[in-house]
Amino acid sequence: QVCVCTKEKGFQQQVLALNSNKCQELANHYLGFNGWSSRIIMLQNVSGFDGENEEPGETLQKQSVKYLCAVEVTLPNHGVCTRGVALGEADTENSEDPQEFVTASRRAQKLAVGKALSSAFQKILLVVLENGKVAVEYNPSQEELTDSLTEEELKGLVQV
Repeated sequence: QVCVCTKEKGFQQQVLALNSNKCQELANHYLGFNGWSSRIIMLQNVSGFDGENEEPGETLQKQSVKYLCAVEVTLPNHGVCTRGVALGEADTENSEDPQEFVTASRRAQKLAVGKALSSAFQKILLVVLENGKVAVEYNPSQEELTDSLTEEELKGLVQV
């Protein structure tokens, strides 16, 4: 049995990523709670880099908060390490309200971390044998540039 952290939706053959909670649940079940780890390499606010909110009067109302996140997932017993990168976005109705801005920032951060973790898990294949043993393989078809960069290079990609 091969479990890939994606699921197909309907008859469209559209492949969707599993959410990070389901990925973590599968990893804990098949690898054990100490069989894998994740860490956040970078979590950076990238709001306003795309030139939005330049129209006068709009900056005081709706505002979009965006965070970019890079996560590394390591499976030390299997010698596998992979990374995921994702963007999380949340809107505020009134950007003058500090509490609403903080809440939107937290939502965007949590979404970015979850998507990045899910992205990292998509590159991992769990092969479950009939005897209950689990083999782990890195899926090169999902390989991205982020896996070959050093941590400093990855952080430097979004520095201004």
